[in-house]
Amino acid sequence: MSCRRGALIVLEGVDRAGKTTQCHKLVQALQQSGRAAEMMRFPDRTTKIGKLISSYLEKKSNLEDHTVHLLFSANRWEMVPLIKQKLEQGINLVVDRYAFSGVAFTSAKPGFSLEWCMNPDVGLPKPDLVMFLQLNPNMAANRGEYGIERYETSAFQRTVHQRFEQLMQDSSVNWKVIDAARTIEEVHKDIKLLSEDIISLAENQPVGELWR
Repeated sequence: MSCRRGALIVLEGVDRAGKTTQCHKLVQALQQSGRAAEMMRFPDRTTKIGKLISSYLEKKSNLEDHTVHLLFSANRWEMVPLIKQKLEQGINLVVDRYAFSGVAFTSAKPGFSLEWCMNPDVGLPKPDLVMFLQLNPNMAANRGEYGIERYETSAFQRTVHQRFEQLMQDSSVNWKVIDAARTIEEVHKDIKLLSEDIISLAENQPVGELWR
């Protein structure tokens, strides 16, 4: 009898919406309740591909927009064997950004359709739950260290937000919207409840394929 699989839980949102903080808090809470849980984040800047992306995001290098998008996608694909292995071992994965960020950010640039941006990620392990931390981009701009990285401008983030709203209309993905303008603890409470519910549901289900 194989062990019950872990859930793939993703947190998405505009920059500075509090995703990383909430991912850490969720992993900690799940571990404290006796569940196996680990965090992943994309881009994973530790791989060779990730280092190219990191240099680009920190404005240390320039790359053509199509190339950048495909690098972000490749960075997710190179982690797929590890994602599947962890889930099969019964580990719940809490992921800070996933394919949805890749699509929302590139399609916010001129000349890119949602469809073109989604294509490279078709077939990735499908998240059991995607929580969108809803925060007004103007409010995000007032949070610490905003503007350090390439895409952190209010106008661009507003367009990104609109693209996320388009992606959330896809009923094949289990989206939940969380009001991220509240206190860290209030946001965490909602995230924890939704995650615990999905972990119980996912245990006996196979891992799906994204956008298929």
